Amino acid sequence: MTLSDTQAKNSAPVMAAKTKLSGRALFEDIGKPTKIVAPMVDQSELAWRILSRRYGATLAYTPMFHAKNFATSEKYRKDMWCEQDGCSNVDRPLVVQFCANDPEYLLEAAKLVQDKCDAVDLNLGCPQGIAKKGRYGSFLMEDWELIHKLIRTLHDNLDVPVTAKIRVFPEREKTLDYAKMVLDAGAQFLTIHGRLREQKGQQTGLADWDIIQYLRRELPQDTVFFANGNILYPEDISRCMNKIHCDGVMSAEGNLYNPGVFNTESINDIEKTFPRVDKLLREYFEIVESCKGSNASRIAMKSHFFKILRPFLPHHTDIRTNLASMNAKTSFEEWDEKVVKRVEQVVQDIYKQEDICAKDVITTGEVELWGGSYKQVPYWRCQPYFRPVNGVTGDKRVVQSLKRANEFEKSDSEETKKSKPEGETSSAS
Repeated sequence: MTLSDTQAKNSAPVMAAKTKLSGRALFEDIGKPTKIVAPMVDQSELAWRILSRRYGATLAYTPMFHAKNFATSEKYRKDMWCEQDGCSNVDRPLVVQFCANDPEYLLEAAKLVQDKCDAVDLNLGCPQGIAKKGRYGSFLMEDWELIHKLIRTLHDNLDVPVTAKIRVFPEREKTLDYAKMVLDAGAQFLTIHGRLREQKGQQTGLADWDIIQYLRRELPQDTVFFANGNILYPEDISRCMNKIHCDGVMSAEGNLYNPGVFNTESINDIEKTFPRVDKLLREYFEIVESCKGSNASRIAMKSHFFKILRPFLPHHTDIRTNLASMNAKTSFEEWDEKVVKRVEQVVQDIYKQEDICAKDVITTGEVELWGGSYKQVPYWRCQPYFRPVNGVTGDKRVVQSLKRANEFEKSDSEETKKSKPEGETSSAS
């Protein structure tokens, strides 16, 4: 190399390192996303994120990755992560979520993905037994010192911002203090899942929007704040944002059973908000085929098929039998022949019925005590799932419990009035 070459090299412009954005600046940089795919174990993998974005999602989280395993096991990383994850043309903006209880392993794992995501999230909400056994997720809720250290370690040492997703305590004030601690540690986005740790599976129940609204009101107004819970239909997103005044709304199960839940821009277009199962299945199947390096997408496919087809399979048990026999090693050709094409043929036959125009409609019920309305959706279209307990589905359990609570409040109010001395009035205005 000549002296002139050396001088030219030394005088060449140097690309400045990208500044790590914080809070509101980060939110604006990734497009102010309002419709967010929740982090779901083995469910919010690459192919599903791509599909969800096509149906309106503007931000997506990866499944929860185990930080220690991700940092130390090459096989685990290959199963969970591939070259296509976080690609700028199909999978951004993206937040990668880890569960952890060791700051060093968490940082080591996060550094492996920081060049392929917009932020790294700490899972503080997982309520499952495996989280209790491994001491992570919501089972760190009592160890505020460790949580602070986990978040602060990423905040101080990572090239991208750190965010956090939390559940609530029964006490509002304790939850507020908890949220303030998480923000103080360095979290740039805060997602509130409005359920207690105990609310899971058959005990899920309604998320508490009132406590989320309380936190939004009491926390600094420049906090980037996402709400999670009770999203069944596209209109629930605006209802949530209007009530809570949050920056965005996250959906887990609502998105899994109907990706069209995010299609708020086409709320009157039935094909986009409640897509036909045959068309959505074909689209998703082809996305999985295109994600050649994604083991996670291949493994998750069967579970997604069952969820997409949940209202459909009881009417066509032969397809359910075929689907049950599939696994991650089954060839794409067999998946196509035995499931995808079979669903397409059945739905095509449905649309040959003379009265299909009368049948293929969405009907909306009355406004319920929880603030929204349930819809009747044809079984050949994607729709929410209401988990049954003792033969009673979740939607009916919610209505019954709220009616009982409302009747109790009315009865209690009447008893209070009767017990007051004559002439005494309530101090409430």
